Amino acid sequence: MIDDNGEQVGILPLAEALEMARIKELNLVEVAPNAVPPVCRILDYGKFKYEEEKKERAARKNQHTSELKELRLRPRTDEHDLQVRARAARRFLEEGHKVRLVVRFRGRESTHPEVARAQINHIAERLSDIAVVERAPEMEGRGMYAILARGKPREGGQRQQSAAPSAPPPRPQGTPPPEVAVSS
Repeated sequence: MIDDNGEQVGILPLAEALEMARIKELNLVEVAPNAVPPVCRILDYGKFKYEEEKKERAARKNQHTSELKELRLRPRTDEHDLQVRARAARRFLEEGHKVRLVVRFRGRESTHPEVARAQINHIAERLSDIAVVERAPEMEGRGMYAILARGKPREGGQRQQSAAPSAPPPRPQGTPPPEVAVSS
């Protein structure tokens, strides 16, 4: 048993522990029921619950919930409007949210998904310093969707590409292949 000052009293019978709590006008609370023997403490239960709830409220207050913000575009959205959407997406990402880019199609616009993919890639490229594409652009119904999340692009993938030998540039048509010098 632990008394109201936080000092260990020792192992006591239940009746004696209850009597000590009644004398101090406090409650006897079992704090570790699975311990052998169970651990009880003398304290003001109302104050204990209040402090516990206060800690929970503080933890919830400091906890940030991430939302999925949606930015809608059209295939014929102008360059300036794409820049405005990119700035809005940057603001959302900096606040810790994810951004869902949606390009809605009407009528025959859906026959040109490359326009929507180019718009989504343009915004993703503008945000490449703080965001990664979590879900690549794909058609779903009458629209194309992509999700951006906060994060740096992986450096490992870029280093591996630069370490590999690069292929020679393509030859213009009609030019003979370069001669290879053979040493003897």
